[in-house]
Parts: sequence; C-alpha cells; structure tokens
Amino acid sequence: MSIYLIFFTVLSYLVWIKCIYYRHRRTLLKSLKRVMNVLSSRETDGDDIRALIVTAHPDDECMFFAPTIIRLVELKASVHLLCLSAGNYYNQGAQRKQELLNSCAVLGIPASRITIVDNEKLPDDPKAEWSISLVSSVIVKHIRAHSFNMVLTFDGRGVSGHANHIAIHKAVSHLASTGQVPNDCCLFSLVTVGLLRKYISFLELPLSWLLSSGLCCIIGSQGYRQAKAAMLCHRTQLLWFRYLYISFSRYMFINTFQVIPQGPKNLKIY
Repeated sequence: MSIYLIFFTVLSYLVWIKCIYYRHRRTLLKSLKRVMNVLSSRETDGDDIRALIVTAHPDDECMFFAPTIIRLVELKASVHLLCLSAGNYYNQGAQRKQELLNSCAVLGIPASRITIVDNEKLPDDPKAEWSISLVSSVIVKHIRAHSFNMVLTFDGRGVSGHANHIAIHKAVSHLASTGQVPNDCCLFSLVTVGLLRKYISFLELPLSWLLSSGLCCIIGSQGYRQAKAAMLCHRTQLLWFRYLYISFSRYMFINTFQVIPQGPKNLKIY
C-alpha cells in the first residue's frame, strides 16, 4: 500500500509541475506587460519589450539567465546583453569573448546586441571591489542609448555570492534610488535561492511558483537542451563541477525575479 502511495504522490507532483509549465507558457506575456505597465493591443508577441540582461562575466548569461533569455526571444522581445568584463581572470579574455558570442548565438541574441566591457577598472576577480559609480555610469548610459524598458540582473547575493555580481546589483539599485532610470524602464533582480533549492533541478518549480515574485520564467526540456548547448560553448569553463551544475541547477530551468523599487534609498557609494 505504501509503495502505491509513494508512486501516486510522485506522479501527482510531476503532473503538477507539468501543469505549472503549461500555464506559464500561456500567461507569461500578460504577466510581463502587467508588471511593466506596457499598454499594447498586441497579445501574440512581445515585440514592444526591449530587455537588457546585465552580467559580470562570459558564461553568466547561460548559467543564470538562460530561461529568461530563451523565453523572451520566443516572445519576439528585443533582448540585449551587457557583460561588464571579458572574463580575463586566467588570461583567457579573448577566448572567453568568442565563447560568449557563441553562447548568445545559441540562446538567440545576435552579436549586434552584445556589448562586452573590457575595462581594467572592472577586472574579473572575486576579490576586486568594483566602483559602484563606474558600474552605474556604464549601465545607465547603455539604458539610455538603447531605450530599454526592462533591465534584468543579479540580486544582492549575486546567486553565487561573487563580488562582481553583487556590485552590479548595488549599481542598479543606486540608479533606481537616485532616479536616474527612465520612468518607463522596469528593473528586476534575479532571486538567489538556498543550496537545496538551487540543486534540485526542475523539481524546485512548484516552490518557485508558489512563492511571491515579480516575474517568473520557466523552460521545458527543449529549452533546457538549448541552455545546455549554450553552456557547452564556454569550453574554458567546463571543469567537472560545471557538468554537475548543468545537470542539477534549477537556474537551468527556472528564473524568478523581484522588482527593484525606484525610490529614495540610502546607499553607500565608493
């Protein structure tokens, strides 16, 4: 009897995941336009959405943001990437730039929409303290130059705790709190989850769906294969633990975001 109960419970859980996935497929565009206050009669696609993904290193785009990029591209949104370093920690910057271009091609972002910042003041280094003023300046100039109405980046814990990721969040929060972001631009931070949730793959989906978030992006098996192919473009980074990440990380299937509020906020600038 207990075996049948376990089987029924597992089956019910998997069916629940499937139902959530199909509901998300139907409602993502409406959710996006609602949270961004985009008024449009077009419900078939998202071509009025101009999204900017802001990352710190080549491979961040597929390790952490692949579900979002894939879904936005499917909706025909204009998706751009701003990468704030060339990933030159091991003197592989030139190779990693090309890997980034290859990865983005797989995800659906053309080279013309990719900007890689190679500034010695923004080194790829977990011990380096990036200037929040400099990072803010780079990001806001890019936002204004391309009239983005959606910016997505890391939250205050940076998913992996990397100092460069966290610096980007501080910079975007600074822009939001000081009123430097255009009124029609909505800012989102990628939610960092605990270790257990991070490594139970798509099984984590019901919890992400139930918890409150500003935006949720989910991909299925086909999208996962696309995200995996993008990850495999970063050959310089494919150490043994990366394969475990590809197989078990929920960020290969699910992204949840919180809206970064735009209003008065005290933030230390250095």
